[in-house]
Amino acid sequence: MVKKVVIVGAGPCGVLMAHYLLRRSDQYQIDLYDRLSDPRSIEFSKARTYRITLTERGISALGQIAEIETAVRAISLEIHGGIFHQENGKPRVTSRKKPFVTLDRTRLFITLLQKLTEKYDTSRLNLHFNHACTKVNFAAKTIAFQPTAQTSEAIDTSLTVKYDLLIGADGARSVVRSHFLNTDLFEFEQKYVPTDYKSIILLNSNQPSDIHLEPNRVHSWRSNDGTVVLLLHQPDSSMSGIISFSRVNNQVAALATPEAVLQFFHKKFPEVGKLMTPSEAEAFLQRSSSRVLTTRCSRYHHGDSTLIVGDAAYASVSPSLGQGCNAALEDVAIVDKLLDEYADNWAIAIAQFTIRRKADAHALAELSDNSYPSSAKLGIEFALREKLAKTLHQLFPNYFVPSLMDLVFERDVPYAEILHSYKGWIAKVKKSNQQFLEAS
Repeated sequence: MVKKVVIVGAGPCGVLMAHYLLRRSDQYQIDLYDRLSDPRSIEFSKARTYRITLTERGISALGQIAEIETAVRAISLEIHGGIFHQENGKPRVTSRKKPFVTLDRTRLFITLLQKLTEKYDTSRLNLHFNHACTKVNFAAKTIAFQPTAQTSEAIDTSLTVKYDLLIGADGARSVVRSHFLNTDLFEFEQKYVPTDYKSIILLNSNQPSDIHLEPNRVHSWRSNDGTVVLLLHQPDSSMSGIISFSRVNNQVAALATPEAVLQFFHKKFPEVGKLMTPSEAEAFLQRSSSRVLTTRCSRYHHGDSTLIVGDAAYASVSPSLGQGCNAALEDVAIVDKLLDEYADNWAIAIAQFTIRRKADAHALAELSDNSYPSSAKLGIEFALREKLAKTLHQLFPNYFVPSLMDLVFERDVPYAEILHSYKGWIAKVKKSNQQFLEAS
């Protein structure tokens, strides 16, 4: 019996879910909807996208589909560790046994789409871009979409389709999840973390002679007020990353001219300032600040036929930890494993997804917010703890767990288990960060 699956949200998580389901059985017919345009049909622009990192859990989820991991690695850059540039001029270097990869989110999205459409024709797969989800009727198992303004043939009437299974992969402001609010015993909390961030894109590949930023490393800088810059090289020799800053009383939000941008970076982060051209300062000024929205839900399913995954279920990840896409891709692999375990019985599988994933999702929020300290003093302690943990685990692996960052970046240990191992440190950072923000 054919099961019609509607997936709302055609980002990497939604598209990978389509890959997994279509691979499972001929019984699945997929309709994939997204409110944005097909990225394959518009000119690529660095200004409209951002870099993501894929660690062990994300790479593992991609690797279970033939040819995808190879295709993704071909457009990625391996990162073998980090360099923290200290004010005293002595860089602090960290290395990783298992490199993670960095790539452009839009290029990941396009690669997943291309591989999907190469394998499956319209008898089993239909893509519907420029369609915004507007209403879900769980009882009738119908969902309504409105063509967006980008559609040249947009009409005023909405499109209503029936589904057997509905998967919401439509992000932090999920429309599918919003309809859970009308159901019994659904608890939901959403809040913004106190730091914002802006993208930095440095297209000029000619570094000044007095600056050498080693490729294949994450380069980071921190000022006394807790502002952090993270930069990575790209395959085309450019660099991109973010600047993260407190929303309250921070100079970044007050910058009003390209000259002010350049002056700010030259003063606070001299190496970055020397790399930035006036045109890049102008582009930085025009970009809006982004905010991290934390979401907690009491469940990720409704009834026997609706599931939310990724940011729709637990948007909670700061760019400094870089686990948002990884956790979302891991969700897909977990759903697939549950369907194996329960012989494609969706009623049981999606209920089990809530049971098995909620603790990890809530733990990820804590890890995301409180792994890195805002204060410089506690930052030194963090570096020493990481170095000590690496050494002790290497010497006595049966008695000491890996360092916090090794667990996050190099392994697929459940987030709840990582939080339990480092609950003392997380509690300490949480208290310190709150005091730091109150004093700023």
